[in-house]
Parts: sequence; C-alpha cells; structure tokens
Amino acid sequence: MKAISYTKTGDPDVLRLTERPTPEPGPGEVRVRVTVSGVNPTDWKNRRADRPAFPEVVPNQDGAGVVDAVGPDVRGLEAGQRVWLWEAQWQRADGTAQEYVVLPARQAVPLPDDASFDLGASLGIPALTAHRALTVAETGPSRLSPGALAGRSVLVAGGAGAVGHAAIELARWAGADVVTTVSSPEKARLATAAGARHVVNYRTEDAAEAIRKLFPDGVDLVVEVAPGPNAALNQAVLAPNGTIAVYANNGGEELTLTIRPHMVANARYQFVFVYTVPPEAKEHAVADVSAAVADGALRVGDEAGLPLHRFPLERTADAHAAVERGVVGKVLIDVG
Repeated sequence: MKAISYTKTGDPDVLRLTERPTPEPGPGEVRVRVTVSGVNPTDWKNRRADRPAFPEVVPNQDGAGVVDAVGPDVRGLEAGQRVWLWEAQWQRADGTAQEYVVLPARQAVPLPDDASFDLGASLGIPALTAHRALTVAETGPSRLSPGALAGRSVLVAGGAGAVGHAAIELARWAGADVVTTVSSPEKARLATAAGARHVVNYRTEDAAEAIRKLFPDGVDLVVEVAPGPNAALNQAVLAPNGTIAVYANNGGEELTLTIRPHMVANARYQFVFVYTVPPEAKEHAVADVSAAVADGALRVGDEAGLPLHRFPLERTADAHAAVERGVVGKVLIDVG
C-alpha cells in the first residue's frame, strides 16, 4: 500500500512516499481504508520534534474512511462501515497518511451516510478540543447537547480557525450566545457562516468595549487560542465566576496575569491538551460530537465557514507546509 512516512524530523521535505505492507488488525482493532486524511498543527509540530518518536512515522491524527477488516473481540463495527478517526498517531507510529491504517476500534467512530468523508476527517482533534474547552467551567455542563449551554455567553478567540470553527458550531448547537474575534473582513465572513451571532474585528475596533456592549455582565466562557496576547482582553470581558479555556499558545509561551481582578472575579484558567484529557471526558466528547454530526450541526466547506484545501497523498509535504504557514481553513489529503 502507499503511505507517507518520515525517519528523521525537520522540514516538510522529510516526508516520503513509500510502499508498505498492508497491516492486519489484532484483537480489539480495526483496519480502515482511508479516504481522506486531515492535517492539524500537532502533525507538523511532531514532524519538527527533536527526533522521531519511532524509527519510522506515518503522520496525521485524523481521517475518515471505511472499515476494511475487523480483529477479534470487536463489537459494534463491521467491514463496509463508514467511520471517522481520532488520534490515530498519538503514541503510535501509524497515522492516517496511508491507504490503510490499523487502530483501536474505539478510535473509529461510525459516520452517518449523509456526512461526508471531508467532514469526518475534519472532526478529530479540532472538534474534541472544542468540546473539552466548552465543558470545563466549574458550573458545567460536562456534556454538550441541544440546550446544554442555554443562557450562557461564549467568546471564541480566532473564530476562523479549525478549533474556533468547531467551538462556534458546538456552542450554537448547545444553545450558547456566541461572539468571536477575528482579524479581517474575510475571517468575519467565515465566522458568521459558522454560526457566530456576533463578530468583532480586533484590528478595527476596541474589542473589549465592543464585547462589553454586547454582554454588559461579561462572557461566561472564553475559548482561547492566544492566551498571552489576549490576557488583557479576557480580563476585561470575563464575567464573575467565568472560565478561560486555553487550548493553544499562539503568540508565544508567556502569559502574564494581574492577580487581583481575577481573584475578585473568581476566574478560572483551564488549560486543554486534547491528547491527555481524562478517558471518561474523551468518551463523552466523542459521543457528543457524533450526536452533533447526526443533527447536522457540524459542517465544513466555505459556505459553512471552514474552507477546504485539498492535496493528493503524494503532496502531503505541501499539505503540512500549508498548515504550518497558517492557511485559513482545513487542510485535507485525498488518500483513497
């Protein structure tokens, strides 16, 4: 079978098209014929690590395809079933940038017939991260469903990104009033298409003032992609007992806070790293994201606010480079 792999870390050109034996599923595993592979920032960051985690690595955590073979002791999945994949390459050598991948059955989730493989390959890391960010507030909820966030206000920083897009859609599905910050009119269009009720361009207006006009009592939850640069803004707009859920370090590793205002507000900072989320919370996230897909609440494509950028398998290096330079939208690789 065809696969993309690397044996040393570095620039995208370390990625090579190779031929590998088709793997066989073991107990509790399934083999999936990959149709579409999704690329996330962690994929290129792993590729740029000090050294490979394994002698040979096939990159990419997310994907979608069809179950091709089922190992012993697998229940609920069968050959021919459409699935979306999550964390395929976490602590493993084999990701989704190959024609067939074997992985634990719980990481292959049924994909409804009316949901595209493009959508399936775009879920995984972004949607599970967004779910975690939306469910870490002290006052709950710990699960998402229609009405679960009713009466809550959510600020999504960077609503045109993949996680921001998923956070907007999941928050709206759960009944929240969503405001997002963007840096251009085009990103404002995408965030609006995703479902954000309010969009604030922080380059052309005072974001804190604009958000406070919309929510005089402050926002209950912030889904934060750039905690350092946005620290003052979050302090200015957070409601009492509010939560700032940080899932990325855009803008740098340093975060400086003024203690007293956060203390008085009983504010909570919660850091989110989707790969090490507690197992029960991960199971809930997978189930809730699947329910949102079934409800048609999660969408991809320009008209849905998440433009798709496609590459063939042999151009996986170009796909990684696109994500690394911060292309707006979702980068997908056509595998099968």
